[in-house]
Amino acid sequence: MSARLIDGKKIAAAYRADVGRAVAARLEAGQRAPGLAVILVGDDAASQVYVGKKIKACEKAGLVSRAVYPSADISEAELLALIDDFNADDTIDGILVQLPLPAHINASSVIERIRPDKDVDGFHPYNVGRLAQRVPLLRACTPLGIIRLLESIDEPFRGRQAVVVGASNIVGRPMALEFLLKGATTTVCHRFTRDLAYEVNQAEILVVGVGKPGLVRGEWIREGATVIDVGMNRLDSGKLVGDVAFDTAAERAAWITPVPGGVGPMTVAMLISNTLRAAEMREAAEADQA
Repeated sequence: MSARLIDGKKIAAAYRADVGRAVAARLEAGQRAPGLAVILVGDDAASQVYVGKKIKACEKAGLVSRAVYPSADISEAELLALIDDFNADDTIDGILVQLPLPAHINASSVIERIRPDKDVDGFHPYNVGRLAQRVPLLRACTPLGIIRLLESIDEPFRGRQAVVVGASNIVGRPMALEFLLKGATTTVCHRFTRDLAYEVNQAEILVVGVGKPGLVRGEWIREGATVIDVGMNRLDSGKLVGDVAFDTAAERAAWITPVPGGVGPMTVAMLISNTLRAAEMREAAEADQA
């Protein structure tokens, strides 16, 4: 078997185009463009690249972006005050604080300070709880993007064995909730999992997001599985690779995402989609109160 590639760039472009058309329709109707505030603390090179891609995607879709770049020595109180300003700004529909943050700042406190209806990253406990209760509003971008990738290839979910390798708050845990929402039988593997090879081999749908190149070996993959590789690791040679040994995995899988060009573009596309959705939800809530 030779796996077919899931083209995240192409699928993400279609979602970005949909957002662009919706924003254009809003402007024609006399409504404002949705606004996204981006906060990048410090000068981490990788974070700068990610933020640049997000801002560019916003602008291409017609959204208004406002980026601020506090120095790495900003205090937690100052950062929270900055978030409060954006929370109160009616032209801002979404707030994104780029992670990771400097060690002296409590990331959980920062995430929880963002208004849930402006939490376009989908990390706030309120939004994670809504997903857990099967009534989602704003959903974490990478897991939601993975669901959209799987829907694009008509992947069945109900009753299928979905395995998630990695239990982070950003990918693994919300990914498991997304699969449960879809009716899949879901297993989450983590650093205490006793036999990772066995668990991976049970997966009809496999999502791996750990940040360790080649962690999942190709021979572990179940014949005909769909493999989603969230990992993005730069080797000493400069080459970007995922968490799955791609070449041997592709010999056994039916579908597989490339690295790069798989999950990453979908994360950005879901961010701007969430920003549009946040604007629409806020306007609907205001109309109900009128």
